[in-house]
Amino acid sequence: MARIEEILELERLERDIFRGIIAETTLTRTFGGQVAGQALVSAVRTVDPAYSVHSLHGYFLRPGNPMEPTVFLVDRVRDGRSFATRLVTGIQDGQAIFTMSASFHVQDEGIEHQDEMPPVPDPESLAIAQDSEDPETAWLAREWSDWDLRMVPKADINKRPGAAAQQQVWFRSREALPDDPVFHVCTLAYMSDMTLLGSSRGPHMDVAMQSASLDHAMWFLRPFRADEWLLYDQTSPSAGFGRALTQGRIFDSRGNMVAAVVQEGLTRLYRPK
Repeated sequence: MARIEEILELERLERDIFRGIIAETTLTRTFGGQVAGQALVSAVRTVDPAYSVHSLHGYFLRPGNPMEPTVFLVDRVRDGRSFATRLVTGIQDGQAIFTMSASFHVQDEGIEHQDEMPPVPDPESLAIAQDSEDPETAWLAREWSDWDLRMVPKADINKRPGAAAQQQVWFRSREALPDDPVFHVCTLAYMSDMTLLGSSRGPHMDVAMQSASLDHAMWFLRPFRADEWLLYDQTSPSAGFGRALTQGRIFDSRGNMVAAVVQEGLTRLYRPK
């Protein structure tokens, strides 16, 4: 697997056209987080550094071919005094596989509050994913070997009253990453697609299904580092008609809520042909 620095280091083909690398993978389709992370890098490179990413909204339109690079076309929709907006389209073989709007803000002063971080075991007390007896978790550890993943056991999750499905994951980069805060934001966009849709499987572990990300939205709330422990607190409030809605809150180890994620994914019942 390519290192995250290589995945997010795009080639600039034209003023607003970029190309990502082909990353080694065992997946049969391009990892959605890779497409989202590269699309966000493309947008960032067209915006004045005075603006910080505060949100993105993306749609996965077609399965990407992991053996082909993705080209990203950036549309400079707006450059205002406080906000800037970019529209990015990911292209393979002349077809759009992904589209994303990204919004940037110069940072203002305003009210402040946040949810408390849920009580959760310390990540160092949990088993590393490579040692997991769960095949899916072990596969995640092999596919993303540069990342330290620690799944919180179901018995240790503080259940929310009325919640249909919950999952919690600690993660961080095993290697130190560059200090650039924007790099950590784009890295989190990459990582945020990992494990989230799996939260919808909690009540249905014995059901075979086909799954894929359909759309993905993120809000970046506070500074963080992706090479320090981050808790991904995930829920799936609803599933039906072959789709599942999932939500995630991301906290650093000091309890700061640094990002929020909402994703809808395909959860179609698997029927062998």
